[in-house]
Amino acid sequence: MTLQVALLEPSFADAIAAIDRADDLSVSRKSHWRCSLGKIGEWLDRPLETIPARWTAVVLSVGQLHHAPLDVTAKTLANHRANAAAVLRWFAKESNVSPRGVLLLPAWAALRDGIDHYGRKARLSGFFRYCSGMGISPDAVGDETLADYFRYRAATTSLETSVAARRSVAREWNVSAGLDPAWPTQRLTEPPLSEASGLAWSDFPNGLREDIEDYLVSLSKIRRSPTGRRSRPCSPRTIKTCRAELVAVIKKAVGAGIQLENLTSLASLVHPDVVEPVIEAYWREDGDEPNVFTIDVGQKLMRLGRLSGLESTAIDRLEEIAARLEEYRHGGMTEKNLSLIRKVTAPGVWRRVTDLPAALMIEARHTNAHAPVKAALTAQIAAAIAILTYAPVRLANLAAIELERNLIKPGGPASPFWLTFPRFDVKNRVDLNFQLDADVSLLIDEYIHDFRPALLRGANANWLFPGTAGQPKTANMFSGQITDRIESATGLRVTAHQFRHASAAIYLKHYPGEYETVRRFLGHRNIQTTINFYCGLETTHANARYASTLRQHVTFDAENV
Repeated sequence: MTLQVALLEPSFADAIAAIDRADDLSVSRKSHWRCSLGKIGEWLDRPLETIPARWTAVVLSVGQLHHAPLDVTAKTLANHRANAAAVLRWFAKESNVSPRGVLLLPAWAALRDGIDHYGRKARLSGFFRYCSGMGISPDAVGDETLADYFRYRAATTSLETSVAARRSVAREWNVSAGLDPAWPTQRLTEPPLSEASGLAWSDFPNGLREDIEDYLVSLSKIRRSPTGRRSRPCSPRTIKTCRAELVAVIKKAVGAGIQLENLTSLASLVHPDVVEPVIEAYWREDGDEPNVFTIDVGQKLMRLGRLSGLESTAIDRLEEIAARLEEYRHGGMTEKNLSLIRKVTAPGVWRRVTDLPAALMIEARHTNAHAPVKAALTAQIAAAIAILTYAPVRLANLAAIELERNLIKPGGPASPFWLTFPRFDVKNRVDLNFQLDADVSLLIDEYIHDFRPALLRGANANWLFPGTAGQPKTANMFSGQITDRIESATGLRVTAHQFRHASAAIYLKHYPGEYETVRRFLGHRNIQTTINFYCGLETTHANARYASTLRQHVTFDAENV
């Protein structure tokens, strides 16, 4: 097998070889330690030759392993972790492995010892050890050396490799060079911070601030566009996001060379002479193609240009900028959501989520006698997950479910629940109606009667998921609790909103092309919205069906290739 990276220190494979050679280890211990290192390598999905045989190098990666996707018990995973830690500590003593990696060359050890700041020493330590392992002297260090170090760091560790991490190492090198006469004279390039990141709201010109505040206030009211289209008020969350985006555009404009004092109004901010360098700056950060955020910024600034009364030639230029960006807009979901879809459509993965409500209710029953509030919160999350599984509503609707208004039993007390939202309570003004099955209804009934009273805290409101002061549970907090509990139990990180994507993907996997059904249970107003989001899944499913058909006609023996 061709290795992706050549380690500068002993590997798991070296540790196993040392175990085999050891005379002071029992046969049983040798077997257990070999097995555990092999399992850890298998679960990290890396060849043993590429994994450093040092506990500090792998503790983060090993700590992120979860028993559920590995199809083992939590105890089995814990045992293998403990064995791996034990064998690596034994190997370090037997083979004189440095607990922090490659031993420093004398020149690097002298530089390190000359640093009297603990944080700076810690941030430079990994870079020093890499250079020592590669035989690079301090005087030969340059920007390419730093880039090579971060490539090695990304391939062999779980340490941060972001621009901020690179900037931190480069900055600490340069600070030390300015303090220590024995330090090499060359400096490392520090990746730039976000442009104008230090600007505060109070630094903006008064006219610009007043225009932005007036615009944000207008978003909270019913309004009409220049074309006469009537728009309903935006939610406080949307207005908050809009404000943050405008502030970011101002900072980006200043970072691109626009004088802040010239941005005296909203019209001056959305003038094409300002918008062009802003979009170029965002695009440079994105790479060869603008990402969705940059494309959306172009659209929003164009619409603001129309509202601000710019002359027609300026508006034409804004429309050209937006049109050029739109050429790069791709239909479908983000990579983050696609990554989730690939997981939930794999055999058995989504079943771990759909089985979770029943398991949580069992846990809640066992806890109820001695910790009723804790049990009620567990039952609450169980009910929420059950509802999202069968009725993938938006988070705002989930949190605001009211008994006898949204959650009803039209067939009488013994009948299943219906979950219903009139169109004026739904984001895109589409009526939503879901008939829940008997099992889900029984689970919700148990939550309502046996656990929900502990969460009411004396209030008599009809919220299914009560919060504080008689209000429903805060949507963002509730989503975080749902996500964390699912991840803790299953190893799968899925947000409340991503239940919508998962449900669509799973349905289309079994019923290809039935976008109309997906449109209806997701509550999309226009089927084109559904198609734009999920048409890419058809290619994935088609490829899977092709591969399945191909296997019937082709024999492929991987072991003998």
